[in-house]
Amino acid sequence: MSNEIEIGRGKRGRRAYSFDDIAVVPSRRTRDPEEVSVGWQIDAYHFEVPVMAAPMDSVMSPATAIALGHAGGVGVLDLEGLWTRYESPEPLLAEIAELDVDAATARMQEIYAAPINPELITLRLREIRAAGVTVAGALSPQRTQELSKVVVDAGVDLFVIRGTTVSAEHVSGRAEPLNLKRFIYELDVPVVVGGAATYTAALHLMRTGAAGVLVGFGGGAAHTTRTSLGIHAPMATAVADVAAARRDYLDESGGRYVHVIADGGVGRSGDLVRAIACGADAVMLGAALARAAEAPGRGWHWGPEAHHPKLPRGERVRVGTAGTLSEILFGPGRTADGTLNLIGALRRAMATTGYSDLKEFQRVEVVVSPYQPVNRPV
Repeated sequence: MSNEIEIGRGKRGRRAYSFDDIAVVPSRRTRDPEEVSVGWQIDAYHFEVPVMAAPMDSVMSPATAIALGHAGGVGVLDLEGLWTRYESPEPLLAEIAELDVDAATARMQEIYAAPINPELITLRLREIRAAGVTVAGALSPQRTQELSKVVVDAGVDLFVIRGTTVSAEHVSGRAEPLNLKRFIYELDVPVVVGGAATYTAALHLMRTGAAGVLVGFGGGAAHTTRTSLGIHAPMATAVADVAAARRDYLDESGGRYVHVIADGGVGRSGDLVRAIACGADAVMLGAALARAAEAPGRGWHWGPEAHHPKLPRGERVRVGTAGTLSEILFGPGRTADGTLNLIGALRRAMATTGYSDLKEFQRVEVVVSPYQPVNRPV
């Protein structure tokens, strides 16, 4: 049965679902939450919790990347952010937090106009490595060829290529585009690439040799992509579509497993649960971690789209401070709004539905359950 809807006589559209539109269903078995495993592994790197931190200046500094690494996750540093443009970015982070709403975008465009300093890339990544945690850094596709050697030479463990959308077939008449397949083949470290939001786009990215695919397009709390470009991909459908591409690529490649990482729309613990249920191996958290007391954004959250020099597709948003990084991940929770103890909630959901590890939980039954919480900020 087709789920296409007639928009008009000349256009049909497929019905897609956000995380809020679905719910997981209990089964005949339950488990002890303490006996549930939430660990995952990508390439040679094992993590105790299925959490990658989004490479955003409001979320990740070298210090918070180290803290998340010690907590069992992986912090991804934005290698085009303030930490690689300025030796001492703290005063600028404080200024951004105090900006008037009407002046925020223009002033951030000025701040981020400073050039990237390759020596600072090396310094920041080596600082993270010295702490003994997995080193992950992110570049946009536009900067990858220019700066990738600096990043690899600095000792990165996981290389993240992250854009609003990343395709394996970028077409340009002005410059030679990044050849992802050749780039990944020649690199000595695993590459995570995205965003992708469709089966076909994800399958093509998997064929480049990527170790992981980020799923999402314009669905984050700080994005205005749907408003500015008219483009949006509801996350439950996007993750399920990309998970199907992973399954088919597993057969096509003779057993090569590419990890699916939900990147967007995962603002609270219930979203984390539903992302895994739809087929994600892990999630990339932005707003959820921007609420940490240690977060560089001081209760504000923004991404690179917010200060694009020509067409901003994001904004600085107030997310507040919910608790420490440890409380956000492991509790204890003091409210029932899903902002604290994300991992505890995932364990509880898996135990309640009878599943012992993340790959098993990807098979949990889900239902379409249109539910619109009142005044629910992402």
